[in-house]
Parts: sequence; structure tokens; C-alpha cells
Amino acid sequence: QAYLSYSNVAALTHLARKPGWDITKSLDNVKIWTHEEGAVLSFKVEMQVKVPSHVAFSLLSDFSLRQRWDRHFLTCKVLQAVSEEEKIYHVTSAPMTGHQPRDFVILVSQRQPCRPQEPYTVAVRSVTLRAVPPSPEFCRSEILCAGFQIHSNGSSSCTVCYFHQVTSGVMPYLAANLTGSSKSIEDTALECIKFLE
Repeated sequence: QAYLSYSNVAALTHLARKPGWDITKSLDNVKIWTHEEGAVLSFKVEMQVKVPSHVAFSLLSDFSLRQRWDRHFLTCKVLQAVSEEEKIYHVTSAPMTGHQPRDFVILVSQRQPCRPQEPYTVAVRSVTLRAVPPSPEFCRSEILCAGFQIHSNGSSSCTVCYFHQVTSGVMPYLAANLTGSSKSIEDTALECIKFLE
């Protein structure tokens, strides 16, 4: 478990530092970037939020609040509190047209910055839990690497960056957005900002 937690945070940090991000959309307080490497597509959503970074961190690291702003989350319950900083959740998401509803078993690792210039981190990846085997009513999907980095911009504002490395399991949700207007990603980002503020 210690290794999983470490690699969860390390993978997100590595993804965030990769060179070669292309900006695909820029609005007043939301920017959407993509990164392609072989068959792996990653995207980054950068949001300017008028709350202190520690407030954004405490709200975004509690995934049971996620349904309030992310309509892709149908249900989200804590399966196991591994430690103060790690929790395992079971998430279900609404069915897309022509697709079965999906579910995920995810490890969420939260880290406070060790040094002032470092971001707050909320890292997410799929894990396997014997107690929650795949069920016939859901298509069990996998998250390779996702999460938030929250950078302070001073005492009352911060930049929230959401990262997601896309696998075929999540593709139906994103394909339409990235090729088309990226409207759903945008709408979710605006809902997230509204929720945090």
C-alpha cells in the first residue's frame, strides 16, 4: 500500500512535469491542454479560483463532495480509509448512450506541500480490491493517472490544475468533447470553480 500511494503521487507529478502540452482552448478562467504520447492521450484543465489554496485542497481531496460539481459522478462512497492521506472509493458513473454504466475502484492520495513553492496534490489511480469485484451491472473501468495540483497565487486565490491520462475505458466520455467543442470538460470546470468559490 505504501508503494501504491507513493507511485500514485509520483505518477501525477511526472505527468504534470511532462514537456509538450498543447493548449486547445483558452477562456477567461479555464484553459484546456492536451498531451499525446503514442496511444496515450492526457489532458490538463487549468482553473483560476478565488479561494485560498488550502481551501480548494480540502474541498477537492474529499471525493464524497465530487457529485456536487461533476455530473459524471453518479455515486461515490468510501470503501476504506487507509490512512489520514489515503482513501479508497467506489465510484459509479452515468451511462453514456449505447454504453453500460461504468464503475471505478480508486485510491485517492492527498499531499500537502513540503515547501512553500510546491503545490497541494490530490492523486487518483485505480486499484483492485477483493471486497469489490466487478459486477455485471457495471463495466469496470480503470484510471491510470489523474488528479489535481493546486498552486497558491497569494492569500485569496489559486490555480487548480486537473490532469487525466485517458484510457479506452474513459474515452467515450471524452472523445466527443476533445474532438468537438470540449464543452463537457469546460462545463465541468466551470461547475468546479463555482463549487469552490
